[in-house]
Amino acid sequence: MFGCLTIAATISWPEVYADEGGVSFWLPGQMGSFAATKSDPGWSIPLTYYHYSGDADSGKTFTIGTRVVAGLNSKADLFMLSPTYVLSDPVAGAQASLSLTAVYGSMNTDIKAELTGPGGTRLSRGLNDTSNGFGDLYPMASLKWNRSKHNVMVYSMAGLPVGSYDKDKKANLGTNHWSIDGGLGYTYLNRKTGLELSAVAGVTYNFENTATKYQNGQDSHLDWAASKFLSDQFHLGLVGYVYYQLTGDSGSGAKLGDFKSRVWAIGPQIGYFFKVFDQNWTINLKAYFERDAVNRPEGWNTWLTLSIPFNWGKK
Repeated sequence: MFGCLTIAATISWPEVYADEGGVSFWLPGQMGSFAATKSDPGWSIPLTYYHYSGDADSGKTFTIGTRVVAGLNSKADLFMLSPTYVLSDPVAGAQASLSLTAVYGSMNTDIKAELTGPGGTRLSRGLNDTSNGFGDLYPMASLKWNRSKHNVMVYSMAGLPVGSYDKDKKANLGTNHWSIDGGLGYTYLNRKTGLELSAVAGVTYNFENTATKYQNGQDSHLDWAASKFLSDQFHLGLVGYVYYQLTGDSGSGAKLGDFKSRVWAIGPQIGYFFKVFDQNWTINLKAYFERDAVNRPEGWNTWLTLSIPFNWGKK
């Protein structure tokens, strides 16, 4: 059963919105079950469909591009492709892997009102914007160590600002700024009882969005998961995350001050491992329901991931 624990939970996923919209570079929930366990060496391609729906009432304001707006209703549908290569030879006694995530999809933003700024911007209502296209690129590298039931991981990832972005749009798939992120992960995996517990924590540093002169603060995040195998292939469990901004936003574009944000979420997950032509495929569905959001929309999101190995002829 556990020989096919690969790919899906250890790949990093791209951000959905620009930071000024109250959403971080790090997409909470991108790490999950088996995050720190070793994978089969060679190539694989995780394919993910991600849906997000969230809103903030008209009493909450956000900076988006060059605008200060009140109230947000945001929806996103993204398709993510993450070619991944796991090295067969150890690095520093660990299993090393490299991946690059690309994203294509659509985002829709409804704004209840655009506020009057110091320059006399006219108050508007019922604003709507939609973007379709490619997002940024997200490379990631990780090292994983295993000792019996205990698995440890270190990782680093970056955001390369190559996606679709326009400072005058209210919905963007690109962030228009560089980001770097790093952290630690741990997985407890008991092969006899079928119990699995995982947690990944990290910190993000965001560079300035030069188009808007806005620099998001440093972020901290924790993704966790727990699951229980009910058969050799099938498991059920819970997932969750906590996001907390450590330092305030800055720059001349940060019209709302430090604008620190936070949120937490919890939800169910279901996973299945199966073979196709002697290759170990995985499929996983998880959902998160957010609570206590501050300075960011609050809503729900789902992830459906199919992980496809490309090691034909290898055993």
